[in-house]
Amino acid sequence: MLPTALKVSAVAGSMLFAINHGSALVKGQMNHDRWISAGITYVIPYMVNIHGQYVSRSRKG
Repeated sequence: MLPTALKVSAVAGSMLFAINHGSALVKGQMNHDRWISAGITYVIPYMVNIHGQYVSRSRKG
């Protein structure tokens, strides 16, 4: 369960990071609040994947 969620988080989080914070990173405009938001960008896909795996396993019985 954990390795899959980490992979999904790395891939999806990186794509979302590039979309949401890429220009700020390139321009050197990453402040404290943006870094917190960037961290959450990786946490959300991880949590969604873990939840999906849990629901899938609980439905299989």
